[in-house]
Amino acid sequence: MLITILVWAGSWIAMKAVAPYIGPFHFAAVRYLGGAVVLFVAAIALRRPLSLPSWRLTLLIGLTQNAAFQCFVQLGLGQGSVGQVALTTYTMPFWVVLLGWWLLGDRPSARHWSGIALAAAGLLCFVAPWKGLVGGLLPIGLGTVAGLFWGLGTVLAKRAFDRHAPDVLVFSAWQMLLGGLAIAPVALAVPQKALQWNGTLLLGMLYVVLIATALGYLLWMLVVRRVPASIAGLSGLGVPVVAVLMAWAFLGERPTQDEALAMALILAGLWTVSRAARRPRAGSDDTVAP
Repeated sequence: MLITILVWAGSWIAMKAVAPYIGPFHFAAVRYLGGAVVLFVAAIALRRPLSLPSWRLTLLIGLTQNAAFQCFVQLGLGQGSVGQVALTTYTMPFWVVLLGWWLLGDRPSARHWSGIALAAAGLLCFVAPWKGLVGGLLPIGLGTVAGLFWGLGTVLAKRAFDRHAPDVLVFSAWQMLLGGLAIAPVALAVPQKALQWNGTLLLGMLYVVLIATALGYLLWMLVVRRVPASIAGLSGLGVPVVAVLMAWAFLGERPTQDEALAMALILAGLWTVSRAARRPRAGSDDTVAP
C-alpha cells in the first residue's frame, strides 16, 4: 500500500505536467488501454491463463472503477480546480466503508469509526469550504460521484476476490481493458484539444501508463485482495497527503496551514485504523498483517 500511495501521488504531478498537451478523455483512454496492454503482455510472458471466473463482475469493476470514475473526474476538472476535484474524489474511502458494510457485511468497529472521523475532518480541512467554493458546487459534486464509483469498484473487486479468487494480474488487465474500451467512444465523440507531442507529454504519459496505471492498479488489487475493503479504502487517503508533499518538493507549492492540519488529521486517522487492522475480530481466523 505504501508503494501504491507513492506511485499514485506521483501521478498527480505527471497529470498536471501533461494536462496542457492532451485532452482529458484522450488522456483517460490512453491511460487505461495502454495500461491494459502492458499487463496483458506481462501475463502472456508469464504464461498466465487469460480466462476469468466472473466476466460480469470484471465488467462492472471496469465500468465503475475505471470508466465512470475517470469520466466524472474529467468532467469535474472542466468545471473547477484540480484541488477541488482531486480531493473530493478521496471521499472514496468513506463510500467503501458504507458499501462494504452493505455488500460485504464488513461492519466497522468503534476504532474504525474513530479513524474515519479523523480522516473526514482532515479531508474537510483540505477542501476548506469556509474559504468559499470556487467554481460552485458542481465540481465538488462531480468529484464526489467519481469517488462513489471508485469506492463501488473497490468493493466489487473485494467481492470478486472473495468469491472467485482470480489471478490478480489477469484480473487487473481485463478490468482495465473493459474500462478503457468504455471510455474510447467518449474520447472520439467529445471535442477536445489537439494532441501536442513533446518530451513532457511523452515522459508524463510513460509514467502514467507504465507506473501509475499498470503497476499502480496491480498493486491496488493486491491490497484489496489481502485486507478488508474498509482498510484498503482508508489507506488510499495517504495519496493526497503525499501528493501535497511532492508538489511542495518538486513544484514549490508550499502547503497552507489548513493543508498541514488536514495532513495531520488524515495521518492520525490512518494510524488509528491501522491499529484496528492489527487486532483480529473475536471468533475470526482472519488476521491482517501490519
